[in-house]
Amino acid sequence: MKPEAQLLGIARRVRPKALMEPLHQGVLSIDQGLSGDCRGKPGKRQVTVLSEAQWAQACASVGRDLEWTTRRANFLVNGIMFGPKDVGRVLAIGGARLRVSCECDPCFRMDEATLGLRAALESEWRGGVCCRVEQGAIVQLGDPVYWLDV
Repeated sequence: MKPEAQLLGIARRVRPKALMEPLHQGVLSIDQGLSGDCRGKPGKRQVTVLSEAQWAQACASVGRDLEWTTRRANFLVNGIMFGPKDVGRVLAIGGARLRVSCECDPCFRMDEATLGLRAALESEWRGGVCCRVEQGAIVQLGDPVYWLDV
């Protein structure tokens, strides 16, 4: 499969309200999601993936250039735009395999970061996707990202 995108960012938070910790690499597993992240338990929101282009659209909507970690997602990718058609699809990041389970709905914390950001993220799946880890691996910045079912 020809990679259509790259992994641009990795981040985790050690507890729910903690600041995001940017990483150069991370360990993904079926049991823990992104190692060290507080939300890694198995379930539909095990890890979150954000599209660089859709994040830029949300930032433009609020008139601010914000760090992608403001979104509190685990991964930032380029070259992919998410939408309803992606639910159930498998996204490869390096050797890891993530099944998209749902849209990542933005919470009130987004407006705490920047007024209007929550509404900007609610439009057109700009908030990213939630995924379950189906195959773990060590992932690092620059890894290829692509859909397995194309």
